[in-house]
Formats: sequence, C-alpha cells, structure tokens
Amino acid sequence: MATPGAAPAPILTEAELRLLQALVYHECGMHFDERRTHFLQDRLLRRLRECRADSFYAYYRLLVSPEGKQELCKLLENLTVNETSFFRHKAQLDLFQKHVLEELLKHKQARREYWVRVWSAGCSTGQEPYTLGMLAVDALAYYYLRNPLPMEAPLPKPLIPLPWRVEILASDISYSVLRTGQEGIYSESQMASVDYSFRLRYFDKVGDRYAVKKALKEMVHFDFHNLKTEYLPQRNDVIFCRNVMMYFDEAEQKRLIEKFYRCLNPGGYLFVGHAESLLSLTEKFHMVHRDSGTAYQRIEVRE
Repeated sequence: MATPGAAPAPILTEAELRLLQALVYHECGMHFDERRTHFLQDRLLRRLRECRADSFYAYYRLLVSPEGKQELCKLLENLTVNETSFFRHKAQLDLFQKHVLEELLKHKQARREYWVRVWSAGCSTGQEPYTLGMLAVDALAYYYLRNPLPMEAPLPKPLIPLPWRVEILASDISYSVLRTGQEGIYSESQMASVDYSFRLRYFDKVGDRYAVKKALKEMVHFDFHNLKTEYLPQRNDVIFCRNVMMYFDEAEQKRLIEKFYRCLNPGGYLFVGHAESLLSLTEKFHMVHRDSGTAYQRIEVRE
C-alpha cells in the first residue's frame, strides 16, 4: 500500500528493462530472465529512490556516467543474494578435506612444494573461506602425524606446521560483505553449525558474539573480484564457486568455467553448488563423486 502523499513509483518500460539488463550482464555476467525480472525491478526501484532519480532511464544514465561508478557497485551488491553459513553442504566439505586435500598434500610433499592455495570465489560474509581454513588446518595436522618432516616445530606451535603454507583467497563483488568477512565477527545464530571443538580452537567469545582467532584470520585474504573480468587469481589448487553460476546464462557459465580451468594448477579441483553442474558445459573437467560429495578435477590435455 502506497504511503499517503508519496510520489507514485516510476513505470519500468520494456526498453528501459532491456537497457538495464544489458548493463548488468555486461558488468558482471548476471542474467535476469523472465522468472527473475520482478526481483531485478524491485532492486532497481530501491536504488532509484535512494538516488532520487525520477525515471529508470535517468537512473540508467547515472549508472553509465563517470560519476555513477559507486552507484553501479551498490546496485550490483543489491542484486546478489549473500546466503551462506559455516560448514555448508557437509558431503562436499568431507570430499574436500578427506580426499582432495589428502591427495594434494601427498603430491606436493613428493615434489617438495609445501604450499596450498584455495580460492573461495563469491565468498559472501566469510563463513565459507573460514570453514575451508579450519578444514585445511585439521587435514594438515592429521597428515603431518602420519608424514612427519625431520624438523623441530617452533614454540609456540604454529597453526600450520612448517614448512607448509596454506593460503585461502576469498573474493566477492560486494565490498560490504568483504568488510564483514574481514572483521570476522559472527552472532550466535550464524555460529549454529559450528561445533564446540571448532569454536574453542578457532574463535574467541566476545560478549554474545564470536571473533575469528588471529592465526586463522591471517590465513584468509579478502579481495574484490568480478568474475566477468579476465584478471582473476592464478595458480590455485582448489576453487570453490558455489551457488554463483546460477546467476549466469549458459554462454557466461561456459566462459567462467574456461577461466577457472586457466586459474587452476594442473590436476586442480573445482567445487560448484549442490544444484549446479558442469556436465554439458565443458569437457575439460571430470566429475569426482564420493559419499554424496561432488567436485570436478581439471583434465590435463597432452599437446
């Protein structure tokens, strides 16, 4: 119901909708078909009112102007649904920790390469990259017990046993969620899926909230990345990009998968959303399936 005295909402014409759809697609690859037009219109109207533009075309002109870059970023933030949680989709995470990391550590130790790099693409407010960090620490501790290196551990004992290094890169298109991830402070409800032992080892209780401990925080590096661009993090052993491809049309999905292929080390792994699949989109990955967990491993093509 409209507020008495409030100006009526501007009408979004078909031509304006096409212009704005094309702009969003060009900027970040997100595709809004007929089923999601209402969502797009709702978010556009919110930002239009915030900017006090008098029409959708005037708002479009602002977005494409040199002065509109900040507003364009705000619009793109409003178009992403930042739904996330700690330890989401346990079967996938078990596959990552018990199979993928185990194989990686074995191969890297044989080559004396003591460095593991994992990229959480579309990291939202940080729960996924911190989860991956916790799982990597535990996997490495267990691996180290069975494959000790002939060197004394320094005191106090580091989170990652030397000479190993683990880097978790966390990226998103939204600056506001990246700031939240960097702060690393979560409410009781956000911590619901984190069990007592993980809370004890990796978080400090601060009032009624939980702060990620310094050692884990230092493993995770937050950065802005737009998956539409070509300038993406290289030399990753594992990429997590879950529930992001569903925003893209098939052509953009194929381009993104090709980019991920180039961003992975030989034999690297890609994890996508539970309801997403690479089948019919590429022949450069083969599916790995264990106990309901699914990932895709990069296929090496002999020249």
